[in-house]
Amino acid sequence: MKRLKAFDNLVEALESLPTIGKKTALRLAYSMAVEDGFGAMKLSHAIENAVNTIRTCSRCHNMSEDELCYICSDGTRDSSKICIVQSAKDIISIEESGEFGGLYYIINKLEYLDNIHLRKMIKDVDEIIFAFPPSIATDTMILYIEDKLIDTDIKFTKIAQGVPTGIGLDNIDSISLSRAFENRIRV
Repeated sequence: MKRLKAFDNLVEALESLPTIGKKTALRLAYSMAVEDGFGAMKLSHAIENAVNTIRTCSRCHNMSEDELCYICSDGTRDSSKICIVQSAKDIISIEESGEFGGLYYIINKLEYLDNIHLRKMIKDVDEIIFAFPPSIATDTMILYIEDKLIDTDIKFTKIAQGVPTGIGLDNIDSISLSRAFENRIRV
């Protein structure tokens, strides 16, 4: 049986996205290719624009369309507190909770940690909040960062437990994330 190569390629591309299985990829591909070509073209242009426009904030490593992200550019944020997270997705989740008004810093792996850059970031900081999902790897990262900043007077805290082990912050509802921030504990 001869297959539609363009359709199969679209299904395969959709299936490569996180959380998209074969059935969902088929439904999306059919919708785009047959039912709503205009919507598909709109999506295509939005993806192209995002890929060509979004870059990394030079200060905190968040997603940005400018040199500094909207959070680092906001003079009303509490610059005495920095929340260290693993990804820009985590920042989106925390911002949706409305519980944190400080600044952020993204460190997804220890090998990417730039101590000089981090020291510039913490110049006027009195608290660093670690918002990592609990795991041995993230506990190691917390200890490593604390050790690198041992000569400072910064208070180290982490969000309270209740964030399940092995779950990314983007998979936690905003109420649970909000409570985890309210009940953060000293490290």
